[in-house]
Amino acid sequence: MTMRSFLALVVAVILAGAAQFFMWQWLIERGDAPDVRAIQSMSFSPFTRHQNPTVDASVTLAQIDKDLAIVTPITGAIRTYSATQGLESVPLETVKKKGFRVVQGIWLSQDDTRDALEIDNGIWLANNNKSVVALAVGNETLLREDKTLEELIGILQDLRHKVKKNTLITTSETWDMWIKHPELAENVDYINAHILPFWEGIPEEEAVAYTFDKYDLLKATFPNKPIVIGEFGWPSRGYNQRAADAAPVTQARVLREFITEANRRGIDYNIIEAFDQPWKVAEGMVGAYWGLFNAQRQPKFALQGLVIEPERRPKMIASLLMGAFLTVIGLARRRPTFGHALLYALAANGMGLGIIAAAWWPFEAYMSPGTWVMWSVGVAAILPLAAITLARIHEISEVVLGHKPRRLFIPGTTPTSAAAALPLVSIQVPAYREPPEMLIETLDALAVLDYPNYEVLVIINNTPDEDLWRPVESHCQALGARFKFLNYPAIDGFKAGALNRAMKEVDPRTEVLALIDADYVVDPNWLKDLTPVFEDPQVAIMQAPQDHRNASDSAFHRMMQWEFAGFFDIGMVQRNEDNAIITHGTMLLIRRSAFEAVGGWQVDTIVEDTELGLRLYQAGFSAHYTNRRYGWGLLPDTFKAYKSQRHRWAYGALQIIKKHGRAMLPGGKTLTREQKFHFTTGWFFWLSDALGILIALLNLIWVPLVLGLDMMVPTVAMTVPILTAFCVNILHNQLLYRIRVKARFIDTLSAGIAAMSLQWTVAKAVFDGLIKESLAFARTEKGAGKKKRPGATFQALRETLLGLALAASALTLHLTNEQEVMEVSFFAATLAIQSIPLLAATLMHTIELLGPVPVNPEKS
Repeated sequence: MTMRSFLALVVAVILAGAAQFFMWQWLIERGDAPDVRAIQSMSFSPFTRHQNPTVDASVTLAQIDKDLAIVTPITGAIRTYSATQGLESVPLETVKKKGFRVVQGIWLSQDDTRDALEIDNGIWLANNNKSVVALAVGNETLLREDKTLEELIGILQDLRHKVKKNTLITTSETWDMWIKHPELAENVDYINAHILPFWEGIPEEEAVAYTFDKYDLLKATFPNKPIVIGEFGWPSRGYNQRAADAAPVTQARVLREFITEANRRGIDYNIIEAFDQPWKVAEGMVGAYWGLFNAQRQPKFALQGLVIEPERRPKMIASLLMGAFLTVIGLARRRPTFGHALLYALAANGMGLGIIAAAWWPFEAYMSPGTWVMWSVGVAAILPLAAITLARIHEISEVVLGHKPRRLFIPGTTPTSAAAALPLVSIQVPAYREPPEMLIETLDALAVLDYPNYEVLVIINNTPDEDLWRPVESHCQALGARFKFLNYPAIDGFKAGALNRAMKEVDPRTEVLALIDADYVVDPNWLKDLTPVFEDPQVAIMQAPQDHRNASDSAFHRMMQWEFAGFFDIGMVQRNEDNAIITHGTMLLIRRSAFEAVGGWQVDTIVEDTELGLRLYQAGFSAHYTNRRYGWGLLPDTFKAYKSQRHRWAYGALQIIKKHGRAMLPGGKTLTREQKFHFTTGWFFWLSDALGILIALLNLIWVPLVLGLDMMVPTVAMTVPILTAFCVNILHNQLLYRIRVKARFIDTLSAGIAAMSLQWTVAKAVFDGLIKESLAFARTEKGAGKKKRPGATFQALRETLLGLALAASALTLHLTNEQEVMEVSFFAATLAIQSIPLLAATLMHTIELLGPVPVNPEKS
């Protein structure tokens, strides 16, 4: 790295870090609110973080005493909700505190046995404990439809005769249920009304006024009945309800304003609640976060003074350090311009913030087992997503704001020694069950190369059908001695095995090996233009791009062509800057001595060309790339063939990971840091498709839980990274295709659809690679012509079914999100985006079925 690049990196790290720091300061909420000295009454449920009353957990006297000691400094009264599971001991402990008052709850449900025990305990406590001033018989029993109105009134009337006269009797319902059932008020001593504006989607600035409007309505409806606001509260975390947002500062401000106004008006009230109830996370939404104290019994906010968000400094520092770390490891040992470094640093800080936010989730949220699963998968997905997204950002910033390519080989610019003899080149054309007319066209192009010193080995392997190889053999004889026909009817290792066997037939004077696929028609200047690169003894590889001559056959072929073009004009050019190109088994030149030094072709992978290139890098050799086209092959005939080809590449990548993964680790000495970066992120592209399918399936499983149980979605971990990566991919596709590939919008869109259509295929290849040691070589069907039609089987059935399930789930979530919950909207958007690659496969195959339709044949 030059001094200028180093300074650019340092300044970029500082500026991007400062931008993130000021964003943190801007996001921190502060505000004024009236001071509160005491709270009239609080709901009291002393269950700990790891206790769940719905599965018969019980509280102990020690828990009760500990929690009473926390709340008694700020309140003189509490309300309980049950007279079983240890809560019947709460009044027994409160008598130790002079003047302390308890509204004893009696929980009513559809379980008559439990109801009887609750009622009996409640009666005993009312008659034998002077701290019990009232019995709250049932909690939103009518709202939950656990009892009928007649059943509830019957219980209230029966209790009237069983408790001492000075004990008040009431039940607890939301304000609207009291209005709906006025006869209920005739059977209670006072109306215990729940007024919770959050659940009704009332924004924070209107919450207090709304509450007292409903109080006044109750007062007007029941002028002769005392009214208590039995529950008022606001959550500190969780989903929003339409315009009502849950946040720590909002909770503090709303509660302090309500308490102040209630005290001014002389209204009796109870705040829900003293402590967060983590077991309510199973209810989803915000059920667990209504406490004034968290589950660790720490106060969430002060009752006096400035209202300010809880301490964020550790999270902020971690995010800043992560942003700086990602910037440095991404740009170290590179030569970034200032613009390149700054754009990358800003993206790295954003991604660092996302990683820390996702990792921090369990420290801020109460997790259910299902949420743990979703969060774990989300965090696991963030790492490859971060690597891929930053790799995309790096490529964008390097292309748009960085240096122009410096290593890109431009024919005619390499000085050639006058004394240098043209090296003998052995061109090898492996063929496995290929159409003979296609292979003959390839050989005819080789016969007219403008290069005097070469031979051609036509290597047929595992092709028993004589109709496929006899015409080729005859054509080789007609072309002359320069063409050698080799036929290996049964050989292990397929292409690599055949190439290794053919080395015995290579002219001993050969200095350069050249490989092309059987469908490639090459430019006459191919060897003349590219062999001069080998005058540098460190160069082992000269790679030219693949191109295709049948792109105009149909819209389907056109889309594949644009997808391939992006890789060769964008990805390979950038990889070449770091001597990290991927070698391909066509349009490839290899120094023979280097080839033999690393052991030649190996048959333990089905991507022997890429694996060979990696071994050459490990041996210290270098590679060069030109983006000038010197050969034109044929695109896959069908979507099935397109998928089969990509499956082979992705499966082969998994084989290489297993074989060479250690070389990518920090301690590996055989590859440069830049080479490790490119190969690792390249593998992440494959792995991310597999992870994307896995997350899509998990999200589908999660949908019924969101719909039926209001389960919380870990938004940062499960949705934001996916949405961010999608947006970056769109930007990458549109921007770099315009700059490097010179493509129009419709062409870049076509390329994106083609690439996305392979997600399921790549995912299957990755999963196959994890469980299968080897697969048989599958030939990519090419050369059948425009009239070739796919078979009757729909080749995108799985993708279509999964894509439709995701899209339908997204639509269902959107239509049922009556509370306009932001997290649910994010989740629905994520599902919709996850459906796009799968439905792209449906579209791709449909376009194939509708073809062939020639599109702009002059631009093929």
